[in-house]
Amino acid sequence: MKEFVLSEVRGAVGILTLNRPQVLNAWNAPMRTRLVEAFDELEANEAVRAIILTGAGERAFGAGQDLNETKTFDADRAEEWMGEWERLYDRIRSLSKPVIAALNGVAAGSAFQVALLCDLRIGHDGVTMGQPEINSGIASVTGPWIMREMIGIARTIDLTLTGRMMDADECFRIGLMNRIVPKGQVMAASLALAEELAAKPPVAMRLNKARFREVTEEGFRECLVAGIRNQREAYATGEPARMMEEFLAKRAARKA
Repeated sequence: MKEFVLSEVRGAVGILTLNRPQVLNAWNAPMRTRLVEAFDELEANEAVRAIILTGAGERAFGAGQDLNETKTFDADRAEEWMGEWERLYDRIRSLSKPVIAALNGVAAGSAFQVALLCDLRIGHDGVTMGQPEINSGIASVTGPWIMREMIGIARTIDLTLTGRMMDADECFRIGLMNRIVPKGQVMAASLALAEELAAKPPVAMRLNKARFREVTEEGFRECLVAGIRNQREAYATGEPARMMEEFLAKRAARKA
């Protein structure tokens, strides 16, 4: 399972790499579990003062949920799945150290959400980000919560209902990407920023991050309750499984 998330430490900076490049770093349960463990390890490492999260390969930070996993879910497994996301999202939100998303290519669905849960995001002009879950029959709950916190209800409705992807310019313009650099410089720029943040006073950093978590905690918990309710209802109808099979078949036909 460790190979699903690569971990290294460079001085005061920990680097975590989502490592399923053959499927554009799409999430499955072992990768979610390992990422929580990797964050735990870096949080406990007193030498690490900042964290970078990125994706393996040049095509994607992450393509979102691996539909080959979720297409087999029933209502009970869908509720368990929401618990897996709660553990991961809560771990990211509770870190005392700043987290930078180094974006390389696509950040879609739950990978988009994870990027938004990071404190800062650096990417290149080929980055695309968005919430296309509706296109594969997945009802969105955690995504709209974090998007609304950052870009307001009108843009959140647009992105959730259309499932469209935003280019880097739009992401930067509305504040979802902090910096755009040439493609080959994303990691270098992320390391430079991480080192800058790592040099900040750690108590102030921890308290600032705890306060951001505190002011968004009520909405986070409410969206998880709603997520369980909505996913149970959706999966009980069979619509997600049908839509995912259809989506996967169309994707396979395009590759043929």
